[in-house]
Amino acid sequence: MISNEEFERGVWSARTPRPPSEVEHGEDQLSAFGFRLPPGIRPGVTRPQTRTTLKGWLESAPAPIFVLYAIGAAFSTYFCMYAFRKPFSAGEYAGAKLGGVNLKTALVISQILGYAISKYIGIKVCSEAAPGRRAWMLVLFIVWAETALVLFAVLPPAGKLIAIFLNGIPLGMVWGLVVWYLEGRRSSEVLLAGLSASYIVASGVVKDAGRYLIREFQVSEWWMPAATGLCFLPLFLLSVWLLNQIPRPRVEDVRERAERAPMDAAHRASFVRSFFPGLLLLFPAYFFLTAYRDFRDNYGVEIIRGLGYASDPAFFTKAEALVMAGVLIPIALLNLIKDNRRGLGCAFVVMTLGTILLGLSTLLLDAGRIDGFWWMTLVGLGSYLAYVPFGSILFDRLIASTRFAGTAVFAIYLADAIGYTGSVGVQLYKDFGRGELTRLGFFKGFTYFMSVLGAALLVGSCLYFLRRARAPAPDSLLKALNPQR
Repeated sequence: MISNEEFERGVWSARTPRPPSEVEHGEDQLSAFGFRLPPGIRPGVTRPQTRTTLKGWLESAPAPIFVLYAIGAAFSTYFCMYAFRKPFSAGEYAGAKLGGVNLKTALVISQILGYAISKYIGIKVCSEAAPGRRAWMLVLFIVWAETALVLFAVLPPAGKLIAIFLNGIPLGMVWGLVVWYLEGRRSSEVLLAGLSASYIVASGVVKDAGRYLIREFQVSEWWMPAATGLCFLPLFLLSVWLLNQIPRPRVEDVRERAERAPMDAAHRASFVRSFFPGLLLLFPAYFFLTAYRDFRDNYGVEIIRGLGYASDPAFFTKAEALVMAGVLIPIALLNLIKDNRRGLGCAFVVMTLGTILLGLSTLLLDAGRIDGFWWMTLVGLGSYLAYVPFGSILFDRLIASTRFAGTAVFAIYLADAIGYTGSVGVQLYKDFGRGELTRLGFFKGFTYFMSVLGAALLVGSCLYFLRRARAPAPDSLLKALNPQR
């Protein structure tokens, strides 16, 4: 029998067989596919519901209501996190130097280093996080990040470098904790698309908010990041509470998308060994893609100045709103594809088209066919079409199509650790290897490089993973779960 501890953690173990006296109608068919139902749940019978709490009401709520609620809670939680991460990059810190290096460059590299280290830590911490600890971990991480921003305001330049490094360490683990609430569901594409929309639009909005505090309230560039975070803290706390009311995936979700459970070191190593050739193609693409997306994000102010848009205070909000709509729609539509193998293939198609868009839009800019605003919007759209699935639907579909027992959070964090290492590497290369180039000039060259390399690597990894994906479960399994079907 499954232990109460496992049940409370939402882990339905398939490794320990039960005595014949406990096997009910249809369970022998379920065991052949690696499913184990918790105590009191039998095939064709839904989980007992209680409507006395918000979580109980959500368990029996109509699917559209549940989806809207989950998207709202997850979107708001991660959107608010960005208020503790990105506002510092809205400052220019003109003339400030540290050891002969531009201070903003040093700050950007320092935070990315902290964020990259956070992703390596998150491989273990987020993969093993039990349900009862996730909300408290989210709150702890944000309080840590805000404290670091206060230190950023009061410490001398060398201390500011340390403070912004410490700010990045907890923030890199927020994404994985939020994804835990959404993965492994029949509506995961829609839920994860809604979550991903948060960071597409949030970066621009919180940077504009930071610039607004400087312009309208004369907040200094040093205090602006902490002040922006403090403004969003109450909403973050409310959002985490709402997020924590989301119930576990239903039996039908487990049937279609595979069981999701924390992964120990042995399971993590098994995942890498099982899919190593495909990951060897996939992760280099993400290495450069993360660096590209981060460069556009961190140096957007300098890039738009080079394009002649420095005087537009709402540039980022307008551009990123269009990007968010362009990314959200195709990724959410993938939810209409029920076959996990086809869904995985279509996710790769969306990502590959995104990398192609990077090169095409830059050709149009160089030919004078589009202006700087539309170029920044289109390269933002292309980069996020390729980037967003890595942190959401790509690995969710991979787990579902291969029936590998585990969580997409591990694969996401393994990719992120590699990706943010790339972000640090490319930043250092720009400043110490191509220092003669402007931010805009370097970014345009990087765009062409990313377009060609990204498309080639994604096509190769797509072919590999489609060969590894399994056919959908037969109808006998569906009847075992619901005999009245």
